[in-house]
Order: sequence, then structure tokens, then C-alpha cells
Amino acid sequence: MIALPTLAAPAKRALVAKGTESLHELCPYTRREVASWHGIGPNALFVLEAELLKHNLAFKMEEPST
Repeated sequence: MIALPTLAAPAKRALVAKGTESLHELCPYTRREVASWHGIGPNALFVLEAELLKHNLAFKMEEPST
């Protein structure tokens, strides 16, 4: 299990509220879903994406809209 990076308190609370305690637990969510969580701002999203990439992980791919 890869720990979450250090984030601002609102972002940390948002992740805890969703039961997300590791980078692996972010993978079932799309970038858009995580961005919509109250407390996740652009900087937190950037940090999370960078950490996921660093560990060869990624957010779930968006479903193509039809």
C-alpha cells in the first residue's frame, strides 16, 4: 500500500471522507470524480496525479460520452 502524499487539510479530509487512505484506493475513481470532491482543489489534484504517475498508477479512465 502506497501512502497518500502530504496535502492541505481540506484535501486530506475529502480523501478520508471517501475512505481513501492510499494511492491504490484512488485508482477506481476518475480524475473528474476526485476533482468534484469538496476540498480537492487544483493543487491537490496535481499532487495526486503526480504521485500516481510516479508509482505507475492512474485514475480510472473517463467513459467516452456518446
